[in-house]
Amino acid sequence: MSTAVRKEAPHHNKLTCYTNYGCRLPACVERYRANGRNRRREQKEGNYQRLTDAGPVLAHVQQLIATGASPRAIAVRANVNDKVVRGLLPVRPDGTRTPRKYRVLADNASKVLAVSPDDVVPHYVPALGSIRRLQALVADGMPMIHIAPHVDLFPSYVSNLLWRAADLDNLKVRGTTYLAISRGYEQLRGKNPLRYGATPKSKAIARRIGASRNWPTTRYWARFPDAIDDPHFTPEYKVTKADVLAEETRWLIQTAGLTRTEAAERLGKDRSYIDRVLNDVDLKQAA
Repeated sequence: MSTAVRKEAPHHNKLTCYTNYGCRLPACVERYRANGRNRRREQKEGNYQRLTDAGPVLAHVQQLIATGASPRAIAVRANVNDKVVRGLLPVRPDGTRTPRKYRVLADNASKVLAVSPDDVVPHYVPALGSIRRLQALVADGMPMIHIAPHVDLFPSYVSNLLWRAADLDNLKVRGTTYLAISRGYEQLRGKNPLRYGATPKSKAIARRIGASRNWPTTRYWARFPDAIDDPHFTPEYKVTKADVLAEETRWLIQTAGLTRTEAAERLGKDRSYIDRVLNDVDLKQAA
């Protein structure tokens, strides 16, 4: 006759050690009994709610994931099972879709909603996405001084971040800063800057700054919603055919070692046209 071997509970801080593993340590028994007493009291008072709406919990989880947190990290911090978090997501890591959950256990919902970005987001993340969002808002005509309150930053930090971006490689920002800028961007994109304190003059100045630096607008990024944080995506905003031809020509000359005449032949253009394109682009960049 064989007897089943009872597995040892991996932890003793949840009800599962009592219900799933048969743990009978005094502290675990008391935890189980206290939970039952609280449930019966809430039922008697009419306040007991076993299930609650999953919508706010899903939105919170997606927001945490957007900052760089993993479902596993969220579950660990919330002290819930991985399946609680992953079960909310409409798409599994393997790409398959899951049925939508409309309700979740109220206890699990409160634990997940209590997780803040500071608990799970990386301390530092690449600044590229944050910079592109700020640039797009300026290109829309939103002055930096009016962007700052909506991204929880000082105006001086916003301007320094934009002006230093081109000079520093691998620039990073705090994970909480990235989250604040992302939220502010979603709030402000596509909106009229005049409704947020900008004057017609400051709006025009902001738009001129963006135009002079070819910063893509929020409307442009709306066409590529998954690319704004992608370092491998190069926005071709207001890039003319002449700009592309000049870039290809320079690559052939500097990397492939061809002469201008050879590059022109490779590209199927006249040498005089190549000279004119390169000169025009140089003048534009100098201006």
